[in-house]
Amino acid sequence: MPSEHEIAAARRAFAEELRATSPVLKNESVVDAFAAVPRERFLGPGPWTILPGTRWGERYETPDNDPRRVYHDVLVPLDAARDINNGQPSLWAYMFDRLAVRPGERVFQVGAGTGYYTALFAEMVGANGQVTAVEYDAGLAAQATANTAAWPQIDLVHGDGARYDPGPVDVVVAFAGVTHPQPLWLDRLAVGGRLMVGLTGPSMWGFMLMATRLDDGFRAEALGPAGFIPFVGRDEEAGERLARALKRLKNKPIPIKSLHRGEPPEGRMRDVWYRGPGFWLSRKE
Repeated sequence: MPSEHEIAAARRAFAEELRATSPVLKNESVVDAFAAVPRERFLGPGPWTILPGTRWGERYETPDNDPRRVYHDVLVPLDAARDINNGQPSLWAYMFDRLAVRPGERVFQVGAGTGYYTALFAEMVGANGQVTAVEYDAGLAAQATANTAAWPQIDLVHGDGARYDPGPVDVVVAFAGVTHPQPLWLDRLAVGGRLMVGLTGPSMWGFMLMATRLDDGFRAEALGPAGFIPFVGRDEEAGERLARALKRLKNKPIPIKSLHRGEPPEGRMRDVWYRGPGFWLSRKE
């Protein structure tokens, strides 16, 4: 087995590769977090199944349990039967760069899995920050609790992320595909806070939405395509509307500029690009 020094060197090389390929252009803390958190701790014992992503549907088994095998931009299944994996590092490195988590901030993570990205958040907020992570699945929540014990700023909760109240937060991130942000997530977001969710249709595919809370509303932008397992409590009629709206674009950029709560006023229906339960996205001119 490699030494701890060799594993740490592989982890730093992995983080530097994510800097270049994701890319991470603004926030050094994202690179440092990926270099600090031991990914293998969150994957179960090796050898591991690897989904390389270069050829859709292919997979292979690592020849041994050398942790350096998982320091690449690959998916690692956590529960193949339910299509749950550890997530694409390059996707999240890019999203975290845009999210710009700062030391001392309060993060609410919906869908902790086994805790890998929870630990990354903990590294980014530092010792004076707080990460509240909710996991719906009892088995995954138990694993995540054990896996993140080294970070005292993490509060790991087994519960429903749509109903659990984290108190005031600066960042909300959902790690499952939704058709709408939950009202509680928007209620608890501080001014200047950021919401990041994957808005997805019935196929599990959609796009990453980021909304920033302003004094008088929410600025919104689309950060690119994304696919997620479904969040509990979706509205599938809204999901169908989203799929149709995306199809009409024919791969053109998603033309949104702001997030609004409630129903669109009658006089503004032409401004609506997409609406889901309790919210709508306005169209760029």
